[in-house]
Amino acid sequence: MKKWLLAAAVSAALAGCAAEKAPAPQAISAAVQLPAGVTLVESYAPKAGEIGIPYKKYVLANGLTVLLHEDHSDPLVKVDVTYHVGSDREHPGRTGFAHLFEHMMFQGSEHVADEQHFKVVTEAGGELNGTTNSDRTNYFETVPSNQLEKMLWLESDRMGYLLPALTDQKFEVQRATVKNERAQRIDNRPYGRLNEQFQQAFYPKGHPYSWPVIGWPADLDRATTQDVKDFFRRWYGPNNATLTIGGDIDEAQTLSWVNKYFGDIPRGPEVKALDKPLVTLDKTRYVSMQDNIHLPLIQIGFPTVYARHQDEAALDLLANILGGGKTSIIYKNLVKDGYAVQAGASHPCQELACQLSFYALANPAKGASLAPIEKLIRQSIDEFETRGVTDEDLQKVKIQFRADSIFSLQSVSGKVASLAANQTFTGNPNQIGNDLARYDAVTKEDVMRVFREYVKDKPSVVMSVVPQGGEALVAAPDNYTPPTPEVAKQAVTGLSATLAPAHSSFDRSVMPPTAKAPVLKVPELWSATLADKIDVMGTQSSETPTTEIIIYLNGGHRMEPLQKAGLAALTADMLNESSAKRSSEALAQALELLGSSVSFSASDYQSVVRVTSLTENLDKTLAIVKERLLEPGFTEADFNRVKQQTLQTLQHMVSDPNYLANAGFSKLLFGSDNSLGISSGGTLQTVAGITLEDVKAFYAEQYRAGNAQMVTVTDLPKAQLLEKLQPLTRWQGDATPLPVAGKLPAGNPGVVFLIDKPGAAQSVISIGKRALPYDATGDFFKSYLMNYPLGGAFNSRINLNLREDKGYTYGARSFFAGGSEQGYFEASASVRSDVTDKALAEFMKEISRYHQSGMSAEEQAFMRASISQGKALDYETPYQKAGFIRMIQKYHLAHDFTDEQDKIVSQISLEQLNQLAKQWLDPATMQILIVGDKATVEPGLTALGYKVVNLPL
Repeated sequence: MKKWLLAAAVSAALAGCAAEKAPAPQAISAAVQLPAGVTLVESYAPKAGEIGIPYKKYVLANGLTVLLHEDHSDPLVKVDVTYHVGSDREHPGRTGFAHLFEHMMFQGSEHVADEQHFKVVTEAGGELNGTTNSDRTNYFETVPSNQLEKMLWLESDRMGYLLPALTDQKFEVQRATVKNERAQRIDNRPYGRLNEQFQQAFYPKGHPYSWPVIGWPADLDRATTQDVKDFFRRWYGPNNATLTIGGDIDEAQTLSWVNKYFGDIPRGPEVKALDKPLVTLDKTRYVSMQDNIHLPLIQIGFPTVYARHQDEAALDLLANILGGGKTSIIYKNLVKDGYAVQAGASHPCQELACQLSFYALANPAKGASLAPIEKLIRQSIDEFETRGVTDEDLQKVKIQFRADSIFSLQSVSGKVASLAANQTFTGNPNQIGNDLARYDAVTKEDVMRVFREYVKDKPSVVMSVVPQGGEALVAAPDNYTPPTPEVAKQAVTGLSATLAPAHSSFDRSVMPPTAKAPVLKVPELWSATLADKIDVMGTQSSETPTTEIIIYLNGGHRMEPLQKAGLAALTADMLNESSAKRSSEALAQALELLGSSVSFSASDYQSVVRVTSLTENLDKTLAIVKERLLEPGFTEADFNRVKQQTLQTLQHMVSDPNYLANAGFSKLLFGSDNSLGISSGGTLQTVAGITLEDVKAFYAEQYRAGNAQMVTVTDLPKAQLLEKLQPLTRWQGDATPLPVAGKLPAGNPGVVFLIDKPGAAQSVISIGKRALPYDATGDFFKSYLMNYPLGGAFNSRINLNLREDKGYTYGARSFFAGGSEQGYFEASASVRSDVTDKALAEFMKEISRYHQSGMSAEEQAFMRASISQGKALDYETPYQKAGFIRMIQKYHLAHDFTDEQDKIVSQISLEQLNQLAKQWLDPATMQILIVGDKATVEPGLTALGYKVVNLPL
């Protein structure tokens, strides 16, 4: 199922369980006295049996659309401002403005000081961000409900009063930041440039999707401050925006605030919808690129329709049948038979265009050439025509759609995002019922019709990504070169010079006061023991008819022999495959028909079974859990395939600088004789030596009832849930003791260990040391408080220095991480290669200053406010609740341990915090690792006085 559509459906609010079409909302009279200039357009509340989000829709006199959704289940509120402008409104040669402007919106406005937006939201205990895609830009905050007025003040000030604060200096810093973001997310990442190269070949010259959202580097260099100001004036008017507010709100008060802060912002230029001509290709286009990768990749795309076109739903179902998981044709022909490490199909849609897309990562063990992979994909497409569409194909997709519409109903953020997107792109926030009806109406004939119309014998774009020097591996020689676009004379068009300036009717320089803090709702917990062996801890949450069960087994990577590192993860992967009764495909089909998921995984200290189910299907889902857990198949064919996929994935990961940094830093801190010094996924050498007998032996030691603890969040009462868990009582076995931990290395502070990544666009810097194991109320927790102003918040010293002041990085941070036996401190960032030495010097300068002088009283007050108020956001979704319960269970904490944490936050002295800084942040004890281009970075590091040592992995 397609991601964008699920994002809308998943966040629905539930009034019942039947997936019936919701009626169109009707205009009604105001239930409250509306402020002058505010008009109620419509109100919607789901009837019994409908899935939908209750809301009220208003419009201000200046054209701003306002959506309100009340949800009093948690004391929090989300504010989202979505502007209907993305990179699709840019011009050739003038790309990147929409995303660059997103950055500029966080740099202060006329009445909000530089960096104050981040500081205010973080200090309020909230979270914030902004995102840009091809079709829209949005800004959002989630905060305790008493902070709502302050958020409206912030958002309105940058909507109406940004330009007076926009300076050349701010522009240059954010241009550098965007370049760093591009380097980190695209240029320094395996396959990072795939999408932008593919889109150039897929769309005609000048099409709004033919350039990347982040922009071309040359276009970013071409931009001016005036261009950015013009972009704001053209697209950021209230009449091109939707303000959506959801959560624990009072309708009348919220409307009053909205009108106060947004009502006097003048309208912007009118915005017309873009045309949506269907994309066509004259012939199949072959294009390719070389990259620093191990696994050759092929992507094939067919142009189809656009979002909400009448054929979109049928094309989604076609993509699911062709490549939507283990029951698909692509999986059977490519992954199951070992030709590809991964493969699949999807039908991603945007406002102006969609594409039916196939991808496969070739398995070099069966040959790395992409021509045979393309042939297999095209044979799979042909096979579909012969196979046709079954009743189960339609049934499972529709069930999955309905289930996904329910699973995340607890999230106010999801509901707000759904309302905002639907309003922005359709003018109607209430699309969930329509979407359910669209998918329910799809027939077998519809799927076959769209296959013939858009795919069968139609031209496509075939993109090959091969290792450096691997041009012989491409699917076919390139036969298409994208035309070079002409640079538009103007970056922004359609701008009137007569836009009225904003004049406020009140003093906007005064930040609104904060109302009384809401009462936090910590989940009420219960405990039980299953089969006299398994501790179960849970809570009842009646917001949705869903059940989340997580089984934790003590052991994981820590239990396996060092020479067999990766065994726990490989065993978990095998438990995701066949059982003794059914194939992995049959089990996947059974789960899809229930709308459920059951997954096995492993980490440093535990193996995990996660179960997500509609409560109505819990019995059948638990029967599959029991089958997989107690009756694994462990077939030779599954093992050979999964092991080969693991080895190829590990070889691929070596091309990822961030993976190299994590692996190298762990080795530095914990050494090769301790499991924490080796990745839980293992290495090429250790995984190569694992046999199926090793997997069976580890399963017998790990997957015992005596090792297990269980956490559950469900709408069922305790007694009913325990009754449904009874089939697992036959699970037996005593606890398995962990082996003695290996010795730890002495360490080499003052030395820079370097992992050479020739040609790397960025260097990954890691600085740190071994530190404290986890505790909830001791020195580990207090060190977390101590670090917060240094590198724990966006406006921390480290991030403001390296990102905002110097423009060296997209983001820098520091943190304490702790497990049950060991912990560590780390400061890290990906920085431009040419400033690696300067960035390291700034890191060490900030850590040294903090070590010597600690935090200030102002920073302490900020930390206290941010952390204490932020707890309002901690327990919203079932998974968040499950994580909270797991901490109590794993570390034997009191159910009210958060009260003790609150006391520590409010009472810990500056002297205590700064003493911890002196104890743990001595730069002379820190180890340093850099992953980057040795030829570029080593001279500067040597000039700083560091000894540089190559670190082999």
